Amino acid sequence: MNFIEIIKKKRDGSELSKSEITFSIENFTSGQIPDYQFSAFLMAVFLKGLNDKETSYLTDAMLRSGNVIDLSLVKGMKIDKHSTGGVGDKTSLIIAPIAAAVGVNVPMISGRGLGHTGGTLDKLESIPGFRADLSLSEYKTVLKKCGAVLIGQTKGIAPADKHIYALRDVTATVESIPLITASIMSKKIAEGIDGLVLDVKTGNGAFMKNPKDAIKLANSLIKTAKSFNKKVITFITDMNQPLGNNIGNWLEVIECIEVLQNKKRGDLLNLSLALAGAMIYLGKKAHTLKEGIKIAEETISNGGAFNKFLEIVKLQGGDIKYILSPDKYPGSKFSEKIYSTENGFVSQIDTYELGMASLELGAGRKSLQDKIDPKAGIIFNLKVGDKVKKGNEIATLFSDSSSKINIAKEMVINSIKLSSKKTRQLKLIKRILD
Repeated sequence: MNFIEIIKKKRDGSELSKSEITFSIENFTSGQIPDYQFSAFLMAVFLKGLNDKETSYLTDAMLRSGNVIDLSLVKGMKIDKHSTGGVGDKTSLIIAPIAAAVGVNVPMISGRGLGHTGGTLDKLESIPGFRADLSLSEYKTVLKKCGAVLIGQTKGIAPADKHIYALRDVTATVESIPLITASIMSKKIAEGIDGLVLDVKTGNGAFMKNPKDAIKLANSLIKTAKSFNKKVITFITDMNQPLGNNIGNWLEVIECIEVLQNKKRGDLLNLSLALAGAMIYLGKKAHTLKEGIKIAEETISNGGAFNKFLEIVKLQGGDIKYILSPDKYPGSKFSEKIYSTENGFVSQIDTYELGMASLELGAGRKSLQDKIDPKAGIIFNLKVGDKVKKGNEIATLFSDSSSKINIAKEMVINSIKLSSKKTRQLKLIKRILD
């Protein structure tokens, strides 16, 4: 085949065959197709799109560029969750132990923070000793022992995705629904799963800011999952405010511990129960989604979820004394509380700005070389619709740098808009698709 002809074909809006897409991925991954040519292909896809069949072909080619994990020796259904990312989005640490405690196998391969959004791996690695770099044999061993395992993408899992994403990042082709779909699904299907729960976020703190785009992405993910005979449920959820209250890696682990110990209510718990309930339902441990959610609630109430979290952490090398006694964790050198200077109702929160403020404090990376400070971050007390009085505590900032706190403080203050009129609370789960 001639790759130039394939580029031209897509540039002109024609449908590519499975063999043409497979040829393109195989030869790019092996180095036969140079970056500059593949960049032209990506831009053609970005501008002209891929139909459902082409998206499935692309997912398959990326999936088969590496290892597809065989979990046939692990008895029972294997169900994972994927979120498109947001600020304070920490549900994986809650729902994996809930589902595993009920008997659903959860083989979870997670990612690192991207831009203003946090990453599950960074949160887990804030736990002293926790290993997210397990080998595939260790991955299977932990999964067999406790029913859940949380690791990062290995070199053997969908290597084409790593190469393609690096190019997308520098060629302005990130926001392509077919390319996003193939990137997500190639990695998830490679895990050896039977089903997948998707959390597609929309709002000012999400990558898909427009709800219509979020629904388009959700439908693309659903169709692709079903083309591989995978069970799937998708939630469209709000990201116009942080999920929960804590932003920053160890701070988010603390909040997850509080939820798992049945000490904290609110939006983080509610979304976690819905996602875990869907995993329990897809894992055939409940007859309906509603029953799955009820089982998830019971698993937190009876302590099973927290005990399972301890088991997962211990098996992956983490020191559980910090889970049992979070106050033993080293604190930041500096912290500062922010107080409201006026009365009103919270009408809007710039969630992106809060994510960037957390990054400024050291909780994320501005470049690949940056080191994350696991202690850094924000405890943010407000939700849209809350009544605020002058002198009320808005947030607490944590960092090892006082100058960074001063910068982040202005960002946090500027992220909040107050209204003299009462404002409505935001709907957390906007839609459920299957």
